[in-house]
Amino acid sequence: MAKYLREAWKKPDEKALRERMTEWRRGEAIVRVEKPLRLDKARNLGYKAKKGVVVVRIRVKRGGHKRSRPNKGRRSKRLHIRKNLTMNYREIAEQRVARKYDNMEVLNSYQIGKDGLHYFFEVILVSRVAPEILSDKQLAPFALAPQKRALRGITSAARKARGLRSSPVRAPKVRPSLRAHSRRGN
Repeated sequence: MAKYLREAWKKPDEKALRERMTEWRRGEAIVRVEKPLRLDKARNLGYKAKKGVVVVRIRVKRGGHKRSRPNKGRRSKRLHIRKNLTMNYREIAEQRVARKYDNMEVLNSYQIGKDGLHYFFEVILVSRVAPEILSDKQLAPFALAPQKRALRGITSAARKARGLRSSPVRAPKVRPSLRAHSRRGN
C-alpha cells in the first residue's frame, strides 16, 4: 500500500490539493490533525498510530523569511530588514510547533503543499511522558533525550540547513559548528 501512496503523491490531484489548501488558509496557522495526510512519508519518518504520537499541520509564510522592522522601542542605528538565510522553512515550521507544544518533542516533518503565499508542513510530535512512548524501543530515545530538539537545531531539517549532511571534506567549516570554527584561532 505504501508504494501506491508514494506513487500517488508524485503526481497529486491538483484540484483536490488546491481546495484543501484554500481551506487550510482560512483556518489557524497551527492545527492538530487526526491522521497524517501522507501516511507513507509519515511512517518512513517514524510515525506510529498510537497514544503519545501527534501530527500537527502548520502554515508558514513564504518569501525570503525576512526579520521584521522594529515598530516601537529602542531601534538600531540602521533599520535593516535582514534576511534570515541560515534556516529553511521546514526548520522554522518545526520550531514554531515546538514552541506551541512545549510538552512534546519534534520527531520529524515533511511538506504537504505550497501555494503563492504559504508552505504547508506536517510535523510529527512525540509525548515525553506517555507510557506507550517510553516502552517503545524506537521512540523512547526521543522522549528521554535532552529537550527541544527543534530549538537546538538537531532535527533532520535543521541538520540539513546547518550543512551537516555533506561530508567534512566538502564542508570543512561546518564542524563542530560555524560559530566554533570562526572562534578557532589561526
